Amino acid sequence: MAARPNTNDNTTRIARTFVEARREGGVVPEFPGDVPVTLDDGYAVQDAALLLADGVVAGWKVGRINPPLDGIDRLTGPIFADQIVQAGADPVAMPVFAQGFAAAEAEFLLRIGTAPDPAKRTYTTDEARAMIDAVHVGIEIASSPFPGINALGPTVTVSDFGNNNGLVVGADAEGWRDADINDWPVELWINDALIGAATSAAMLDGPFGAVRYLLEHLAARGITVSPGQWISTGAVTGVHPVAVGDRVEARFDGRFAVHCTIKAR
Repeated sequence: MAARPNTNDNTTRIARTFVEARREGGVVPEFPGDVPVTLDDGYAVQDAALLLADGVVAGWKVGRINPPLDGIDRLTGPIFADQIVQAGADPVAMPVFAQGFAAAEAEFLLRIGTAPDPAKRTYTTDEARAMIDAVHVGIEIASSPFPGINALGPTVTVSDFGNNNGLVVGADAEGWRDADINDWPVELWINDALIGAATSAAMLDGPFGAVRYLLEHLAARGITVSPGQWISTGAVTGVHPVAVGDRVEARFDGRFAVHCTIKAR
C-alpha cells in the first residue's frame, strides 16, 4: 500500500494557503498540496486553518456527502461572525470569490439555545431538537478561492472551511415548533428564474438530523458549540452556482422569502 501523502507539512501548507487567500481575496488556481485522502485528513487541515484564521466562529454549516465517504454522509465547516448578515427589506450584497467557486443554497438556519454537555458524545434527533431555540429561513453562500473545491470531493471541501463564505439570516420560520418543516416546499430563484425546488424530507433525516450529526461530530473533535451560534443545515434544493451581479431569492412554505445579491470579494 502506498504511503499516505498527508504530512504535517502538507496540512499546514494547505491551511495557510487557503487562509491567506481568503484574507486577501485572492485565487488558488490549483489545490495547494496533496489532496487529503480521508475526511479526517481534511478536518486536520480545517483545524489548522482555524488556528490561523482571524475571525470568531459564530456558527457551523452542514452539507451532504453523496455518495458517503468513510461511511459518513455529511460534512461540516465553520461560519465566521463577520460573514453572518441579517436580511433586511433590501437585498444584502454577499461577497464571493469571483475567480474561484461561488454558489447559493436555500437552507433552514437553526440557532443553538442550550450549550451541550461537554461529556456527551451521542444524541438522538429529539435531543438535538430540544437544544434549538429558533429556526429561520436563509441562504448560505458557498464560495472558495479554489475553483475546483467541489470537483475534487468532500475531503477538499472540508479543508477550506467546508466551502462556506457567508450566511443570510431571514425571517423566523413561524410555526416550526408545531409543524414538520421537512414538508415545507422550498424554492431557490436566481435572476427571477426558478432554479431548484424540493423539501427537506429528501435530505437524509432533515435539519434536526443535521444538528444531531454536528453535535456528535464536533464533540469528537473536542469543539464545543455555544448558545446563539447558528447551524446552516444543508442545501434543500441543491447547490446552485452564482456569478457577480446575480439576484438570489429563497422561498419557504409559500410564506417566507429571503433575498440577496452577489458581489465580488
